[in-house]
Amino acid sequence: MRRSGALFRLVSMMNSEAQIVSYHTALIYTMVLMSAADANMTDAELAVIGEIVRTLPVFKDYEPSLLTAAAEDCASLLGADGGFDTVLGVITSSLPEKLRETAYALACEVAAADLHAGEEELRVLELFRYHLKLDRLAAAAIERATRARHATP
Repeated sequence: MRRSGALFRLVSMMNSEAQIVSYHTALIYTMVLMSAADANMTDAELAVIGEIVRTLPVFKDYEPSLLTAAAEDCASLLGADGGFDTVLGVITSSLPEKLRETAYALACEVAAADLHAGEEELRVLELFRYHLKLDRLAAAAIERATRARHATP
């Protein structure tokens, strides 16, 4: 699916099930949620999100011009009552199992974008690990790889 934005806007939770969005949108929501974790979406984090969408194979059939609308939709959801839980529910219910490690890796990349992960960001990563049902060793390997990519001499 290539559409994002208003078509996938979550209006309400029905029967305790979150709305399903495309996996592209769920991955973007993952990155936006990670960026917003400390209530300070930095230019470095936004640049990383844009670069990921433009270059990673998982986004090869995604129209990059839809990124802004998807990010704005996520921000709107986050601003509502219970927004964090709503967005986390949308992500969890929308991602196929085979992309859950990818989502976690993208969250780690965004957390590392400004070369510092604070308590809030670490807590969101913990919640992602739990809700995405990631194996502890796989999550540790992803975190270690992210640290290695962003290490400086």
